[in-house]
Amino acid sequence: MESSCLIDDGQLRAARKAARCLVNCDTTARTQLLLAIAATLREQCEAILAQNAIDVAQLSDDDPRKDRLQLTQARVMALADAVEAVTRLPEVLDEELEHRLMPSGIDVRRIRVPLGVVGCIYEARPNVTVDVAALCLRTGNAVVLKGGHEADATNRLLVQLMREVLVAQGLPADAVTLLSPTREAAEMLMMAEGLVDALIPRGSARLIRAVREKARVPVIETGAGVCHIYVHADANVAQAAQIIANAKTRRVSVCNALDCLLVNRALADQVETLLKPCVEQGVGIHQTPADWGTEWLSMNLSLRIVDSLDEALEHIATYGSGHSEAILTQDEGAAQRFCREVDAACVYVNTPTSFTDGGEFGLGAEVGISTQKLHARGPMGLTALTTSKWLITSNGALRAK
Repeated sequence: MESSCLIDDGQLRAARKAARCLVNCDTTARTQLLLAIAATLREQCEAILAQNAIDVAQLSDDDPRKDRLQLTQARVMALADAVEAVTRLPEVLDEELEHRLMPSGIDVRRIRVPLGVVGCIYEARPNVTVDVAALCLRTGNAVVLKGGHEADATNRLLVQLMREVLVAQGLPADAVTLLSPTREAAEMLMMAEGLVDALIPRGSARLIRAVREKARVPVIETGAGVCHIYVHADANVAQAAQIIANAKTRRVSVCNALDCLLVNRALADQVETLLKPCVEQGVGIHQTPADWGTEWLSMNLSLRIVDSLDEALEHIATYGSGHSEAILTQDEGAAQRFCREVDAACVYVNTPTSFTDGGEFGLGAEVGISTQKLHARGPMGLTALTTSKWLITSNGALRAK
């Protein structure tokens, strides 16, 4: 297995060179590359699990990162399936976004092109290693990965396998680069002006804040997920209980998991019923204001009784992170107002926040869930890894003075 990469901006320069090579790959070549990566993941499943076991053994059972770190045979197969799914998505490169012939005689077109070199800083999430690499390669981007030390053994093997496939396909291995899992590597990536075109942090609120504050390259922020469900006065209580449980307990360590339940006071006597499926699965309920705004990432849930939709909207505006918010109601007017006024990347009606996911939205794998408003927002698929280029042609047109 290749050793962890040294801190050397030569790696970034090599990635830059690889990105120039990738722009000449057509859809067929990129598709074959990803299919080969998917096949390799399946073939090397046992080896991947062996390396992952080394990483998992370093975390305690109550560490909230453990679920995200741990791979199983089913999860490795799902990673391979996700890579294949990316190949079935419509081509986005060279898509014509605008086209006009001007009176001056110039023909002006705007097309979709790769960003170039995409960097990603993340923590104990080996699935990110594959998902981000697959999406970047599909869109003609080189990718530079800086994973956490918790997943280093897994990441090193995953990247080694993808680099071997790249070489076998006649492409530069440096199209997928893994930096060492150190703070120095992260700082180098954040300072890589002219070498990295976009940097995407995925992980804790502290990690994302540090990248936002220190980076000198453009950052696409994937913020923490403090997610709410508001149960309106007319909600179907039985249905709401199942939605709440799905949003909270399906997988507690992910960013779209429910963190705070807001219940209209008209249903205060139904709170026990609303929470019963959660409590039966071991969810702890917290009702103090100090807990509002907490991203639990565990079997814990904040609860607040509110007097009205107005109070629920104010609470979400104050404590929400702009990730995913939901209303449970049979009142179409209340639902429309919630959708209109809630400022979040994903807003749900009678649906759990657990659906915030690139695969569930038909995007294939995802780079992350962007909570910002410029360039990309929500689950980031292929188009989020592209920018545009203007192409201007004429038959010798000259601009008048």
